[in-house]
Amino acid sequence: MKKLEIFFKNIILNLLLILSRGRISSGKTVFGSNSNVLFIRLNRIGDALVTTPLLTQVKKQTGFKIYVMADKKNYFIFEHCPAVERTFIYKKGLVGLKEMKRLLKNKKIDSIVDLHDDVSLTVSLFLWYVKCQQVFGLKKKNENLYTHTVSRLDSTKYHIVERTLELAQLFGLKPDFQNAIINYKFNTDSIKLAEQYLNTLNSKFLLGINITAGSKARFWGKSNFIKLIEEIRRFDINYVVFTTTDYFEQAKKIAPEKNIFPPSQDFDIFAAGISKLNMLFTPDTSIVHIASMIKIPVFGMYVKYNTNDRIWSPYNTEFEYIVTEDPTLHNIGFEEVRNKFIPFLEKHLNG
Repeated sequence: MKKLEIFFKNIILNLLLILSRGRISSGKTVFGSNSNVLFIRLNRIGDALVTTPLLTQVKKQTGFKIYVMADKKNYFIFEHCPAVERTFIYKKGLVGLKEMKRLLKNKKIDSIVDLHDDVSLTVSLFLWYVKCQQVFGLKKKNENLYTHTVSRLDSTKYHIVERTLELAQLFGLKPDFQNAIINYKFNTDSIKLAEQYLNTLNSKFLLGINITAGSKARFWGKSNFIKLIEEIRRFDINYVVFTTTDYFEQAKKIAPEKNIFPPSQDFDIFAAGISKLNMLFTPDTSIVHIASMIKIPVFGMYVKYNTNDRIWSPYNTEFEYIVTEDPTLHNIGFEEVRNKFIPFLEKHLNG
């Protein structure tokens, strides 16, 4: 069924590209002093977070009003990004297309930026349907749908933040890798809730251990986390386990409930808790980008299955990691992790 779905998606995409042939412009981009720009980034939370450095640099250096078309899974990230004027949740289908086209007209959007590093059929269909005067994107298979493009950096060498920042060139800006920072603003109430709980742990050095990452493939295993906690007890530190509500029962088998950060469906509360740590131990997930924003050292476990792309590590932040080419973390042994994590921990305790 999956192969058939991919087959028909490719047919639709190729048809759109044929209909859009000749759209790429050789002229310069044109902006007014009060330009309104729509950025598009669908999919997951991490996909949204890694685009915020670009949004911030464009806003800071141009003053344009920035709007974002997002997914129901990640829209709240942009609502917490100070650079964004307003976020719209995209609804798939003809109704969603018509609704967004009306919004573009009402908001007087003069340029659209596709933030996707890969090809999205949903976004391609949207770009073809709305026919905005200026459409920006990275050079890739669907580039006929854009009026202006910039080369996509090598994904085996460059971080996703850097690849996305290249789009700044289409605004006449120089991408600033060195000062690129994830831009996410916490709610005051979330910070207060996090501090209220974490202050009960009374620790000079607090290690966060996140056991969940959105899929069972990235759950390292109950026994491994128990061994990790036993190992760190010989150090003068305290720890807190982070988990979603789905894994709360597993978490209670790993650590005492007093050491478990209260599970919440609210990402902002979860992220606020991460922001108060001295170090984070986690499988590959969106919160590594929250940690990078606060410059919290991260030890990560990554699945690099069937790809040569560079891992989505915390950007411009000190980190250590274990990576497997298997489809899950299940075969990463405790000793392998211990041999890399303990020196990383000791380094920061001594430093």
